[in-house]
Amino acid sequence: MPVPLGDSIPPTFIHTTPILDSPVLSTHVARHQQLEEQQRRQRGQASEGVELQSISLAQEEWEFEDRGDARRQPGSRKSPLPITTDSGPEGSQHLLAESYSSDSSTSSNPQMGSRKRVGKPNRSSPSPSPVGQNGHANGSNGRMNSHVELRRKHPSLESPTSESQTANLMSRETFSLDNEPPPPTPKYAESSGHSFWELPVQDRKNFLLLVLLYFLQGIPMGLASGSVPVLLKSHLSYGQIGIFSLASYPYSLKLLWSPIVDAVWSPRMGRRKSWIMPVQMLSGFGMIWLGSGVKEMMVKAGAEGGSGVWGFTGWWFFLVSMCATQDIAVDGWALTLLSPQNLSYASTAQTVGLTAGSFLSYTVFLAFNSPNFANRWLRATPKPEGMMTLGGYLTFAGWAYIIVTIGLAFLKREEKTKDRDGIVEVYTVMWGILKLKNVQTFIILHLIAKIGFQANDAVTNLKLLDKGFSQEDLSLTVLIDFPFELILGYYGGKWSSSRPPMQLWCWAFVGRLAAAVLAQITVMIFPKEGVTTWYLWVVILEHIFSTSMNTMMFVTVAAFHAKIADPVVGGTYMTLLATVSNLGGTFPRFFILKLVDAFTVANCLPPTGKPPLDLKSDLITSPFSCALEAEKHRCIDGGGTCNISRDGYYITNVVCVLIGVVTFWGFIRPAALKLQRLPLSAWRLANGGDRGGT
Repeated sequence: MPVPLGDSIPPTFIHTTPILDSPVLSTHVARHQQLEEQQRRQRGQASEGVELQSISLAQEEWEFEDRGDARRQPGSRKSPLPITTDSGPEGSQHLLAESYSSDSSTSSNPQMGSRKRVGKPNRSSPSPSPVGQNGHANGSNGRMNSHVELRRKHPSLESPTSESQTANLMSRETFSLDNEPPPPTPKYAESSGHSFWELPVQDRKNFLLLVLLYFLQGIPMGLASGSVPVLLKSHLSYGQIGIFSLASYPYSLKLLWSPIVDAVWSPRMGRRKSWIMPVQMLSGFGMIWLGSGVKEMMVKAGAEGGSGVWGFTGWWFFLVSMCATQDIAVDGWALTLLSPQNLSYASTAQTVGLTAGSFLSYTVFLAFNSPNFANRWLRATPKPEGMMTLGGYLTFAGWAYIIVTIGLAFLKREEKTKDRDGIVEVYTVMWGILKLKNVQTFIILHLIAKIGFQANDAVTNLKLLDKGFSQEDLSLTVLIDFPFELILGYYGGKWSSSRPPMQLWCWAFVGRLAAAVLAQITVMIFPKEGVTTWYLWVVILEHIFSTSMNTMMFVTVAAFHAKIADPVVGGTYMTLLATVSNLGGTFPRFFILKLVDAFTVANCLPPTGKPPLDLKSDLITSPFSCALEAEKHRCIDGGGTCNISRDGYYITNVVCVLIGVVTFWGFIRPAALKLQRLPLSAWRLANGGDRGGT
């Protein structure tokens, strides 16, 4: 625990002229002086009122003594009020004690005679005056305050010599040549606002490395959250697809094991590479194995009313767990790979990498998986299957993981670090972060922020497919949307370096609510004759607007996370914030998809007249509910017509948007802007440990 600055300076006089020539010592002294100066400036505003009051009282007492009033005895001087200042995370600082403890000086007055300034006594020496409850010498408070006044009147006393400053710093218990002094905490986050080509060369290289690592994460995530639900739509109902959505939960649960990732590592491999490399190898081999039998597993998932979906979900749960663990290590590594003033580019790297990986696994894969797309654009002879199967793509991605991991092992060296916390200590730090009041507010904000557009994110594309929008048209829509996501990902990070990120986030929030309304209108006006050119452009424009707002929200809040995270516990801090943000988007999805099925009313009507000859199942002879996907397929295959009298998607989306509007204006916007105005010290832990709030 650091000793308060004002209580750790014994009156030591050291002649160290030969040692001052040492560049190592000079560097440490300069850094300690810089740290002290910044801490002094941070304390100055808070203690200004108390200091002025004490100076005024000291001046009156000094003038009273100058008049030589015989009625006051030397021991009967009225003691001023105890003076202390609370400097928050840095601990309690005694400003006047620090000012008083200069080395030595005497000031003479021709009318009074000389008065000697006495330095602060050593802890081991007896105190020359009684000590009050506040720890200050009551008999010397008047002289301490008078010296503060003298320091203001005489500028020469404000600037001690470099030798005295060096002796002062070296005599402190906190001074050490073994470790670098902690970096000073700025009051507010500062960013360079540089474009990518203005960044230092090393930052540009590390930025590209981060993009590659996040790109690898986007490959299985694009499959789990995009392509696989589309492929399962022909087998499962919305509620059963909601069960599969549980496979993405590890991203929302990674907080549980993130302290282990932060605390357990090999010094030989590096703090972050100790986890990134083995996890990526497991992911690679896992995708190769899953690719060998994924087709049969999908058939079993839809069999027997969808009872096999739990086993299929379990394998994807494991794969996403590996990606979540990798994300913990990469998030923590990003805080040290990039310069502090360019940390906003960490969110840009995450956005660009994840978007590119998801684009490959969602848009490109669905396009090459579609027989119609392949036969129309890529083949001379039509075939019943696409150019790429899910199993083949998983095998390709698995080998890509392995190759990149081998290259990372030999081509990138991680900086050595001596920081190592035990698992219990890291969990203690995480608990301390959770106890900060502003972090608690931020958690509540994250958990409710995405409810307003959850139906749009989870159901709109599936509903379009349900109405007859083809898989290749959906791939084309996402393909056109991809450049906009990349551009906004880059500029979103750049804007977040020069503008308040949470203000941009609030603007994007309103846009995303509007996009949810436009999405419902787009589904409602689906042409009866099928997809036409004008309708395809409507879907494309709506999708571009929706994903653009989504990208802006993601980039700006990620930039805010990077700015407020304490670098001392960066991995844990970033993971906590990112986990809660992900949880706000994943936990409602299961219930939203269930609600769509619950609110939907649909009846299967038997065929009238002569039954069709090309029946795929038994002929439908009596009406039944066809709200679930399996019943809908049975109805259509048996020659019936599934008539939807109430679409649960519309009701669910309206309810979500109303919740979003009320929560945004009532809580989310005021809380976000208030959190934006907090100084960085409000997000820090005292001494890297536990603190109960701000």
